[in-house]
Amino acid sequence: MDRPSLTLGIEEEYLVVDRETRDLVRTPDPGFLELCSDKIGERVTPEYLQCQVEVGTRPHASVPEAIEELTALRRAVAEAAEAFGYAPIAASTHPFARWREQTHTRKARYDALREDLGHPVRRMLICGCHVHVGIEDDDLRIDLMNQAAYFLPHLLALSCSSPFWEGEDTGLASYRLTVFDALPRTGLPDPLASWSEYRRLTEHLVASGCIEDATRIWWDVRPSDKFPTLEQRVTDVCSRVRDAAAVAAVWQSLLGFLLRLRTRNQRWRVYPATLVNENRWRAQRYGAEAKLVDHGRQRLAPFADLVEEILELTLPDAETLGCRAELLHARRIAAEGDSAARQRAAYAQARRDGAEDHEALCAVVDGLIAEFRED
Repeated sequence: MDRPSLTLGIEEEYLVVDRETRDLVRTPDPGFLELCSDKIGERVTPEYLQCQVEVGTRPHASVPEAIEELTALRRAVAEAAEAFGYAPIAASTHPFARWREQTHTRKARYDALREDLGHPVRRMLICGCHVHVGIEDDDLRIDLMNQAAYFLPHLLALSCSSPFWEGEDTGLASYRLTVFDALPRTGLPDPLASWSEYRRLTEHLVASGCIEDATRIWWDVRPSDKFPTLEQRVTDVCSRVRDAAAVAAVWQSLLGFLLRLRTRNQRWRVYPATLVNENRWRAQRYGAEAKLVDHGRQRLAPFADLVEEILELTLPDAETLGCRAELLHARRIAAEGDSAARQRAAYAQARRDGAEDHEALCAVVDGLIAEFRED
């Protein structure tokens, strides 16, 4: 078996806000997306709701190369938005916008989703970040998916950016998952023995008339149906591009680590979904401030300690892959907090300064606008 390429590509979804009101732009001027396309071509696409856009990088050999392109994509979207009085934010929920007031993009696929999934899909006022890593062998892709699922809560905790929903603090660091988990075929993947077993599963659903194709399986990690990649989908979109770089570096380096274990005839233990879901919930609830279960020791451990363990495991692979600095930034997120913590801090500071509730939420949006552009 040839060694996988471990190339990576990053997809991010953004919300488009009105600079004056800080609310979402429900029906952006068609010229906005046209200007985005003029700047970056097919790297930008509309999303389910008209207030959203998605960008995607090309495949790259290293995280620094992918982040260089992602930074350029963010810059292009921000410049196009500015021409219309808009601004993009990279947050998985908007602090106060209401989903009932949004309009969905008229596209056959989106119309079909609305018809098929009913009320839950109307609430999908959420954005995520997906990172693809090239694993060209089909069976290896499934084997690594089974093992890597253990680390999905850790990736989520690094990325949380959705503490507010419709003007309220939800008490969660990632409210996005609460919304997304209402859809079918989400959450952790089924443990599977082979690529052929995965194909039988998807073909069963297609033959039964449940789904059109495997793109309608929205697991937290899945084999991409379009590319020979393993795609992690659990993370919120990161407000700062350097945090997105850390998420990408952790994902790529973890897969490198699991491949290195394989060369020693070793593997990471596959834990029951109930145990991994316990950490998924704790990451969703507390983000980078979480204590997650160290399942090997059967005890709760501060997230910062678990990040140190991940760094110890994966630093040799990050060195090989050229993403050491980006990987080490995960330590800073664990120490200083994620986007959810910064959003809450911005809200609290605004209230201490005398702002009313809505004004404080607008201050949160202002902070997200600034973070989008700061890198």
